[in-house]
Amino acid sequence: DAWMQSSETMCCCVPGRRTVLPAPGADNSHIGIMTILYNNIGKDLSRVSMPVALNEPVCLLQRLSEELEYTELLDIANHIDDPYERMVYVAAFSISGYAWASWRYRYKPFNPVLGETYESYREDRGFQYISEQVSHHPPISACHAESENFTFWQDQRWKNKFWGKSVEIISSGQVNVSLPKYGDHYEWNKAVTCIHNVLSQQRWLEHYGEVVIRNTKSDACTCKISFVKSRYWSSDNSKNEVQGVVLDRAGEVVHRFGGLWHEGIFCDTLPTPKCIWKPNMQPDDHADFYGFSRYARELNELTPDLKDVLPPTDTRFRPDQRLLEEGKVMEADKRKDEVEEKQRERRKEMAKRGEEHIPRFFRKALDEAGREVWLYNGTYWKLRKEPGFANTDNLDLW
Repeated sequence: DAWMQSSETMCCCVPGRRTVLPAPGADNSHIGIMTILYNNIGKDLSRVSMPVALNEPVCLLQRLSEELEYTELLDIANHIDDPYERMVYVAAFSISGYAWASWRYRYKPFNPVLGETYESYREDRGFQYISEQVSHHPPISACHAESENFTFWQDQRWKNKFWGKSVEIISSGQVNVSLPKYGDHYEWNKAVTCIHNVLSQQRWLEHYGEVVIRNTKSDACTCKISFVKSRYWSSDNSKNEVQGVVLDRAGEVVHRFGGLWHEGIFCDTLPTPKCIWKPNMQPDDHADFYGFSRYARELNELTPDLKDVLPPTDTRFRPDQRLLEEGKVMEADKRKDEVEEKQRERRKEMAKRGEEHIPRFFRKALDEAGREVWLYNGTYWKLRKEPGFANTDNLDLW
């Protein structure tokens, strides 16, 4: 398959992909977040309907796919024989998935509705990705990506804690990566993301906490990463600090690496000390377009050839998100209410009939540690090819 071709060097902008959104980001400085939050103190914020002007025109399923912007790190890892050095590249990949937060602090992604899907088919990067909203309460987003160099999967459940001036986003569920050449299966937890000054326009995001990466197929090495919480009196250049170590079986340090999660990661214990990763340059006009990187701008693009092959449940067909992207905020707000109402009606109807929603592309299972996980069932790309989603029964979500 074409998408299986290994990628040598990757350009961050792809010929033929859009580099700009149809309309700049909506100004949301007039929205009284304080009123919304104080009216909902003690409630689970994932159940609170927010005005659409607080959203960016991507949903959480697309946000999860942004963690694959730097898959070249996994392509490299799948060709490194030394297990300790290999772990350094896996660790750098795990950190790279947080870089978006530096520029994306004024808006939140759309919450997917139950049964919503999103695919990302990246021939230029050699992988294909599929995700689905598999549960509504609690909200669970499952995803799976594969290429000739790696398989990546996770299901994420989010909890929001409102602390008066800040909101913490705590996600449970492990991130998984397997590298076929070595039979490795790495898993790790996620750091906490915190939105500071949530009630003002001077919002900013940070990540903090400990992340531990284990290879479930071998205990030869583990990796511990610390996302350092900034102190209020610390200078800006020590914000976003991350430090990590790769340990051998005896707990001795083999490699140290560190840096800033929005600027890059350096490892000085390799035979040749070097910068392992740094984020792609932001477009000059990122402040006008929700802080989106080039990669993020491509996520919601709906080309004529995609229109013909995507299932109607794909996020790109979601009308409220599309209207927001086009700058039609009032219409988007109205459609968002309609989409949410339709979801509620569907739930009531199913409850009346005593039915339970069954996800289409993921199944519930237990992992090696006995935790409940959602795993890809292998059907999406087969159905896309034969008989094609236009010829199958699909949920009517919008």
